Amino acid sequence: MSTNTTAPSAAPHRAPAPTAPRMTGRQKLVLVLLLGAQFMIAVDFSILNVALPAVGEGLGFSLAHLQWIATSFALAAAGFTLLFGRVADLVGRKRLFIGGMVVLGLSSVLGGLATSPEVLLTARVLQGLATAAVTPAGLALLTTAFREGPLRERALGLNGALMSAGFTAGAILGGLLTDLLSWRWAFFVNVPVAALVVALAPSAITDSRAAGRPKLDLPGAAAVTGGLLLLVFGLTQAGESGWSTPTTLTALLAGAALLVGFWFIEKRAAAPLVPVRILRRRSVIWGNATGLIAFVTETSLVFLLTLYLQEVLGYSPLATGLAFGVLGIGTVTGGVLGGRAVGRFGNRRTIVLGGVVQAAATLSLVALGTSGGWIWLLLAATFVGGVGNMLMIVGFMVTATSGLPDEEQGLATGLATMTQQVGITMGIPVMSAIVTARTGTDTGPGAVLSGVSAAVLVNSALVLAGALLAGAFLARSGSRTSAG
Repeated sequence: MSTNTTAPSAAPHRAPAPTAPRMTGRQKLVLVLLLGAQFMIAVDFSILNVALPAVGEGLGFSLAHLQWIATSFALAAAGFTLLFGRVADLVGRKRLFIGGMVVLGLSSVLGGLATSPEVLLTARVLQGLATAAVTPAGLALLTTAFREGPLRERALGLNGALMSAGFTAGAILGGLLTDLLSWRWAFFVNVPVAALVVALAPSAITDSRAAGRPKLDLPGAAAVTGGLLLLVFGLTQAGESGWSTPTTLTALLAGAALLVGFWFIEKRAAAPLVPVRILRRRSVIWGNATGLIAFVTETSLVFLLTLYLQEVLGYSPLATGLAFGVLGIGTVTGGVLGGRAVGRFGNRRTIVLGGVVQAAATLSLVALGTSGGWIWLLLAATFVGGVGNMLMIVGFMVTATSGLPDEEQGLATGLATMTQQVGITMGIPVMSAIVTARTGTDTGPGAVLSGVSAAVLVNSALVLAGALLAGAFLARSGSRTSAG
């Protein structure tokens, strides 16, 4: 009898099967607001690229100075991101986020109404500064709204997908707006989105900041901001005038010297902008190294394939933008899968898997030829490569922001955002130099194809090497960020 009475009673004591955590309604609203802002930032970076000739013609930019429309934005965005990431920790992420969105909306109005190159460039610098404030503050709000684990991984996956898709959507949207309305709408389209975020964010988003109020490390801020500005300027000059010109070399060497000086300043600072102990964390170092390579390779690949589509196949700018829509679908897919992959395989394996997939897809593009039928290989490879690239980016974001307390999330996301901005800026001049070295003065379709193929081969090797190195070094860490 005793066996009959004890058997049924055992069942109620079984532990219930674990259920996947769900987002609350407030978390969903916060996610929509923050992701909407990040998507707009990404669109803003690329929306003018297709419209540059029309902008130059409308405002009287010379061909040589046209690239400054993009460069002025990149300089401000990359140079001030780390500083604003730390400012967000000190004054409040919510306050900086909303203030940045206000500046972004007003500078977009200024750019849309510009009647001279000077006014337009001023608007682009202000947009870059707003990006430098909004991106790390928004990411810090995102990571503090979701604790480490599946929900944060899912949120960062969606964030990465929308950021990457935003670059592609910007090219498509820029072509459509320029063809159907005017290049000015590439600015005006930001205004209603910024206004909506500013109206809803104060009540929807819960602020977060560091518990203490340490002083801002002004020497460190000056060194890292100056170093990044000179580095980005040198890279853009290299793409425009070559790597051996005095201006390029001086800017790159001075930028490198300031960044080395930044390290020594931080070692001695009472309240460092970036504590050296964080810079020594394996997850921070290799997480950001992964992100740098992911953004260098994918954004520069878009540049290389733009050359191929327009100079070899004869596509129009609008048709080129539409062709990259498949890449956008791939990145969104990769972003949705990225959080799940991190949860199942760990950060390290997700980074390696994404890198191998991206490298293989990129390598297949070496086979591209001069006939229009090769577009199908391009579309298939960019879709698969976009999935792989986004797996790397999600792995990078989770790795670089894990294991740190909430009061240092602004710093962590500032570092990650700086990595992203520098990678976006660095990739094009590096790959452009490879194409130029291969083609010389010959600008015919065959020469361009040869140069693009050589750069694609380097691109593929770089992403594979980066992913494997990150996987190897993260494997030596005992932290969760190397799990897998």
